[in-house]
Amino acid sequence: MKQLRLLLVLLLGLPCTGWSQSVRELNVASVKDLDQVTEFHEGLAAVRKGNTWGFIDASGTLVIDFRDDLVWNKTPDPNTTGVNGMAYPRFSAGRCPFRAFREEEGDIPFYGFIDGKGNTVIEPEFLNVSEFRDGLALGIYFKKTFRGKNNFQLNIYDYAFTEVVLNPAGEMIWPLAERMNILMQARRYETPALLSHIVGSNLLAVETTPGKWEVRKINR
Repeated sequence: MKQLRLLLVLLLGLPCTGWSQSVRELNVASVKDLDQVTEFHEGLAAVRKGNTWGFIDASGTLVIDFRDDLVWNKTPDPNTTGVNGMAYPRFSAGRCPFRAFREEEGDIPFYGFIDGKGNTVIEPEFLNVSEFRDGLALGIYFKKTFRGKNNFQLNIYDYAFTEVVLNPAGEMIWPLAERMNILMQARRYETPALLSHIVGSNLLAVETTPGKWEVRKINR
């Protein structure tokens, strides 16, 4: 505090030109030309340049470089659990969602998680995910099985979709329900909504039919 007061006294005693120069020298930016700076979560804050995001630590140092695959929405849906409701990237349980595309699935996005160093720790195998809460996250797991070829020598696949509970290691620790009626054609594809949300430690609310819910306990 005494050092700060002394610095202010010295600055106030300078002519205007010296004042301006000294203020510029004091206010050195660690990261420049940002379009958005978010709040800190678990020691990291997301910063945006255009459509790319990075993360700074408490010292203002960029610790995860800018990338275009982190999940965010300019107009997030506050009534949904999952990727469409995420306003900006943030960490929870040391994990942050990201998006990837598989060559064989065209423009359909898949989701996984990175850690605080930007490394992939949960592979993008899910059509939707929630953020972690109380050490749990939700995801819609996608499984594709090759069956063979038809009479036109086109590949035939079986598709399976399961809404599951994940832990931070990426293990699917609890199945919730098989999901049906998900079209895997890029031009008709819509991100399937999660039909559950985490309400507390080991507790989920699950929508069994439209507008009807039940509470389930997870044994970990």
